[in-house]
Amino acid sequence: MQKGLTGFQLKAIAIIAMFVDHIAWAFVDTGTLLGQMMHFVGRLTGPTMCFFIAEGYRKTRSFPRYLLRLGVFALISQLPFTYYSMGRPGLIPLNVIYTLALGLLAIHCLEVIPNEGQRWAVIALLIFLSMWADWSVFGVLLCLAFYTKRDDWPRLAFVLTVMAVVLTVGQTAAKMSAGLGLATALGHSWFHLGMVLNAIVLPLYNGERGGPSWGRWMFYVFYPLHLAVIALLRWRFLV
Repeated sequence: MQKGLTGFQLKAIAIIAMFVDHIAWAFVDTGTLLGQMMHFVGRLTGPTMCFFIAEGYRKTRSFPRYLLRLGVFALISQLPFTYYSMGRPGLIPLNVIYTLALGLLAIHCLEVIPNEGQRWAVIALLIFLSMWADWSVFGVLLCLAFYTKRDDWPRLAFVLTVMAVVLTVGQTAAKMSAGLGLATALGHSWFHLGMVLNAIVLPLYNGERGGPSWGRWMFYVFYPLHLAVIALLRWRFLV
């Protein structure tokens, strides 16, 4: 076995980070140090799954089946996601598996649309369609970055750092426009810097799938299940 972390191990880390993050959104004040630290750890999840969308595209034997699998789990996850987020099922915002599906489509466009203008027009449309979803534009852009800059970790670290700073500054500005002072606003926002953790963890990937055969389904099954459980606790049993 090669040194480093397998795909199964990295996905397990992402799942744990996601669970910590979602527990914090439901039950921990975002402005506290504990809340920020939990969300900081949670910034591992989105980029890790975008990374594996790019890896999955390279390795899949059937793009249509891969896209269909994402579409099915996006549909399954939508009601648990909105119930978790708002206390009621809904159609907006869309969940992160929808964003990952758009990222996969964007990667596919790079490979199959020969005309550069048409290619980037379609990708721009996909990015636009992500604006109503979890991880939004950043998720699609990360899928593209991990696909086009594979193993170029200095550049990928730069991309992750820029995104982390943009998100931190953007949320800080939004909080200040709502009346908070700079220190308090930043205290609600610095968790986005946790995205940089991915530049440390993801290069440890050794290229092996690892784990049991069901490992490929692990994230997609856990995602709606844990959201449903947390939502029930949040909105039904602990109110």
